[in-house]
Amino acid sequence: MSLFDKARDKAEQAMGTAKEKLGEVTGNESLTDSGKADQTSGEAKESAHDLRDKATGAFQDMKDKFDKN
Repeated sequence: MSLFDKARDKAEQAMGTAKEKLGEVTGNESLTDSGKADQTSGEAKESAHDLRDKATGAFQDMKDKFDKN
């Protein structure tokens, strides 16, 4: 995962946490729900990027193994 992708995903999660806390303090359920959704979205994107990187690494390892033979 590129450093930019990781930072963007973490920022989305942090903003979601802040929105959720602000919503809880102010009693704004819509803001709380929006914050939770942002956190979930950021976590899902981070997981997808991690999976993509693992698949790319596995593919490269397999390619390297076949290139040696």
